[in-house]
Amino acid sequence: MQKVELTDSEWKEKLSQDEYDVLRKAGTEPPFTGKYVHVKDNGVYACAGCGAELFRSDTKYDSGTGWPSFWEPINADAVELHRDWSMLVPRTEVRCASCGGHLGHVFGDGPQPTGQRYCMNSCALSLNKDAAS
Repeated sequence: MQKVELTDSEWKEKLSQDEYDVLRKAGTEPPFTGKYVHVKDNGVYACAGCGAELFRSDTKYDSGTGWPSFWEPINADAVELHRDWSMLVPRTEVRCASCGGHLGHVFGDGPQPTGQRYCMNSCALSLNKDAAS
């Protein structure tokens, strides 16, 4: 996988303010406000920052949390997991393996077959409906 490295000013030029706040500053969009929360279209979800493919639509499900949720990434190398100590309870942060952009968090309360809930920010994703899901 090719790594994408840009300066902070290059990221600011490339991304919208919301995308920058989430992808580069580890922000979180408010629940039920993201454009992909209720989308059921087929395709592949990619990183809004660098275009790396992250999740297939057939792994997306309605978790009821207000953020797009998936039960597994497109492949194990697509995302990186990091311990997040920003809250009182430690969480597992999910980042794009290609550009390091913050995508959301993963929790162990998802559906089978993985039992995982990759809870992502809509503005960190872009849906390619032409890609094979």
